[in-house]
Amino acid sequence: MKHKNKSLKLFRKLHKWPGIIIALLAILFASSGIVMNHRPLFSSVDVKRSWLPESYHYQNWNQAAVRGGLPLDSSRFLIFGNVGIWLQEDTIFSSFNQGFPRGIDQRKTYQVVSFQNQQLFAATHFGLYQRSLKEEHWQKIPLPIQEERLTDVFIKDDSLMVLSRHHLLKSANGQTFEVVQLPKPEGYKRETGLFKTLWNLHSGELFGFGGKLFVDLLGIVTILLAISGLLHFFFPKLAKRRRAKQKDNTRLTAARRLNLRWHNVAGYLFIFFLLLNTTAGMFLRPPLLIPIASTKVGLIPGTHLDNPNPWFDKLRRAQWNESLKSYVFSTSDGFYLADESLQQPLQKAPVQPPVSVMGCNVLDPISATQYLVGSFSGLFIWDLKNQLVLDAFSLKQPRASTGRPISNHMVAGYFERNAQEHYWFDYNRGMQSFEGHQPPTMPDQVLEQTPMSLWNTALEIHTGRIFEHLLGPFYILYVPLSGLCLLMVLLSGFLIWWKAYRKTKKTNR
Repeated sequence: MKHKNKSLKLFRKLHKWPGIIIALLAILFASSGIVMNHRPLFSSVDVKRSWLPESYHYQNWNQAAVRGGLPLDSSRFLIFGNVGIWLQEDTIFSSFNQGFPRGIDQRKTYQVVSFQNQQLFAATHFGLYQRSLKEEHWQKIPLPIQEERLTDVFIKDDSLMVLSRHHLLKSANGQTFEVVQLPKPEGYKRETGLFKTLWNLHSGELFGFGGKLFVDLLGIVTILLAISGLLHFFFPKLAKRRRAKQKDNTRLTAARRLNLRWHNVAGYLFIFFLLLNTTAGMFLRPPLLIPIASTKVGLIPGTHLDNPNPWFDKLRRAQWNESLKSYVFSTSDGFYLADESLQQPLQKAPVQPPVSVMGCNVLDPISATQYLVGSFSGLFIWDLKNQLVLDAFSLKQPRASTGRPISNHMVAGYFERNAQEHYWFDYNRGMQSFEGHQPPTMPDQVLEQTPMSLWNTALEIHTGRIFEHLLGPFYILYVPLSGLCLLMVLLSGFLIWWKAYRKTKKTNR
């Protein structure tokens, strides 16, 4: 009996004090997760960067503000990226975002090309847009696919090629599109990364829209548990104050019992799903991410990932190489080459440049058979003809990976302004010149019109990066330590309820 009382006291301590600490963080996790689960719904809502820590303020076109550029003539250039699209005429910048829906997230642009009589086409996070230089607004082009998230747009001969996360689309006029189903790669296996499986499980998307709504419900339950738990902690203190003032506590006692009842009901009904979701989330950030990053698992039948398309959610960037008569695809599984007919199995490139798990940000031709490839793993010259990869800064072959997910050069974009000016964009340091030119200063107009989207703000909160200015490099432990604390609170709370439930059940017999 004494042993049982000691264990119950231990469970109560493990539930009470860590619960008070984790309650606010749990509310942040849950509310930010709900926002992240419905990006289109919240895409029109922005957050002023002045409200955020200084590390989120743009400086020198950093934080993927610019992913690339398009020269219009010798004095006019378009730059595009997370800031949307801007026109630079000499040193003057003006917004080129007219026609995009409200919200900075709706202006997130991955590529802009000029096609047929200077018709401009922009691949954005929410679809394909078209505009001529004479027009004053972008117009959205309907595509024959469900997914709106595009990753690239490029020209092949007289055709406009559009790449989404799942498909390649082809058009002769930029208005009507043919969906091209890419063949399976050679040696294809129906499997996916364990990281992607856990990501989809954590968001609920693994089970479709209904799964996302269920995870939203788990978020609401988490908020309810956190608030009701804090109320249960403060109720005795309120009652003591009321007794000291000789006030009646009848209603307060009833409210306390009702609060505890709902706290227990929500806890024991959803305990399994809360534990599973918390554990999955812990493995989506370092250090627990590192051992599973390259692990492959089979597709779970009947889930969102169980798709007949072998390239489902894998396509990132693409180019047509006229000299080699070959397509070049950057995917989440590496680089692949495809013949012009797109009928034969795609061949994995025998020699590949390093690319971060965050994906390829730059795939730009610099000669007939050479490409500049950039990601958070650095910037590299990739020679397809000679099967050679060189570091773009040292012009030496890259060293073998040390396991570090990012390099000292976190490349977010690249822009060849002209033959004498080449710029690359470091995620942290911003715009850098290969020739040593002074990059243009970010004008106040750009800074004022480029807030952070609510979705991205929620992402920074959910991953703990928003606390980096307080925790320093230790912020990387925010998710795993918070997850462990939350698991401890959930398990101890369930065990307290279970012991009380069993005791009540025995008494009633």
